Amino acid sequence: MKNSRKPNSKALLTVSMTCAFALLAACSNSGENDEGSSKPSNSANPSASVKPAEPAKRGNISVSIYDRGNIPAEEGSPVKNRWTDYINQNGPANVTFVPVPRAEAIQKLNALFAAGSAPDLVLEYTASFQNQLYTQKQLMPLDDVIEKSSTEYKALLKKYPILKKLGTKEDGKLYGIGVVGPVTPNHVLYVRADWLKKLNLAVPQTTEELYQVIKAFVERDPDSNGKKDTFGINLSFVGGSIINAMYGYSEWKIENGQYKHAWNQAKAATAFKKRLYDDGLTDKDFLTDKNGQKAQQDFINGKLGLFGANAGAASALGLQLYESFKKNNPDGEMIPIPLPKSEFGQFSPALGAPVSITGVVNVKTKEPAAVFQYIDFVLREAKTMKYGVEGTHYKKEGNGCAAPINAEKNQKELSWNADYQMFISPIIFGECAKYITQLNLNVPTQKEFYDIAIQAEKAYVTPDRPLYYDIDNASLPAWPQELLISLESASKAASDIWSRAIVSGAEYSIEKAADNAKAAWDSAGGAKLDEFIEKWYSENKDSVVHTKDWYSIQN
Repeated sequence: MKNSRKPNSKALLTVSMTCAFALLAACSNSGENDEGSSKPSNSANPSASVKPAEPAKRGNISVSIYDRGNIPAEEGSPVKNRWTDYINQNGPANVTFVPVPRAEAIQKLNALFAAGSAPDLVLEYTASFQNQLYTQKQLMPLDDVIEKSSTEYKALLKKYPILKKLGTKEDGKLYGIGVVGPVTPNHVLYVRADWLKKLNLAVPQTTEELYQVIKAFVERDPDSNGKKDTFGINLSFVGGSIINAMYGYSEWKIENGQYKHAWNQAKAATAFKKRLYDDGLTDKDFLTDKNGQKAQQDFINGKLGLFGANAGAASALGLQLYESFKKNNPDGEMIPIPLPKSEFGQFSPALGAPVSITGVVNVKTKEPAAVFQYIDFVLREAKTMKYGVEGTHYKKEGNGCAAPINAEKNQKELSWNADYQMFISPIIFGECAKYITQLNLNVPTQKEFYDIAIQAEKAYVTPDRPLYYDIDNASLPAWPQELLISLESASKAASDIWSRAIVSGAEYSIEKAADNAKAAWDSAGGAKLDEFIEKWYSENKDSVVHTKDWYSIQN
């Protein structure tokens, strides 16, 4: 590869090779000044010959890397490109990258572990897979090696104890390497604010007020076309999850210090959906809209009043949704609203988890110190890894954040390197970590979306309206192998019954559906699942990361 395509320009290489890399001990003892010229040792006998310091020994490690097929051919491959070259030329270890097809990552990693050839550092987002490796005793405990060999990551654990708490398993030892970021909205409930104004309606504060707004959006011709052709709210995909969230319904809930199956919340959420369906206030074909695309098009086309979206108000997907909406509805106004209050309280929909485990270390690793020297190097080089070379890929804006210089160049050279940053915590970039800081506020739609994102953050990122789930999936335990099949089959059995209750009219009451769902759950092994998770929580509640803990994270 030609040097002109590498991120380490002459100026960057000079910086990279200075004494900033504390782990390269030889650098601090090499007798070189900043310009690279030699100078005499500060010895009692300056005429005595001084033996040069021995170069620091470079470790040799292997690291998994997702192969997404998104690297331009001229840039190389996941195992050799400008960024792997940068890491190996400037870092403290020789790193061999092991490609793992993204769509088959777990299958590939399982095969590598079975063959005894798994990489030293395994980067994989899936918590259940990490738990599986832990129960199989495939992971190395990291407390001692971090204490002895790390500086950057050790400091991160000290500053954010929640990260260490999340990476610690039931035996009290730390196994996971992770990241911390800002708490941001993920699921959002958007409402046509212009429809509210036209029909003289207020933003609904309770689920009953929400029902009345939905009813008005269907029956009172909010688009003024003289037809009854609008839907009130979507039940498909995220729309259904939004209603679950209003009722505080996740599979299990903490009640009186116990982690119990949330049957009452499930029944209430399903009853509300059934009421909407029976009264003709939602799309009758919602069950076939698996990914919510039909509902999104209805909203964009001006035929849906409330839209439960996964186009988070802090993401590029959210901006795309807004731009499409405004193109089709120039006079339309969409705003995010807090979820209305139900008899169970007032909650917020799903947030992007601010803390997660993204890597583990193979128990057979021969040089664990080198693993953390590598991790520390990448953390020190976080800005370059994320934004590229200043003056080449980015420039600093007035707010101190990095702004791309040439979008086409960055697309080719930088856009695909996120997987080399899987242990870089976004929170180290402060406010610049948030998507909205990348918006161009001189563009009207982007400025308007910026305001929407701020509204969503105020509506959802607050302990006053806590998340509807008490424990994130990443904090749940590894299910015993014999219960995994039960988890899938019991969940599907109960879900199918709740769906049937919604669409079956008066002949299938909510009371009957609730009894049948519980019976189906128990019959498919759900009773054992409940017993396991309740016992686990009882024994580990003090060490569990609860979603309420997320609000304690500060920059």
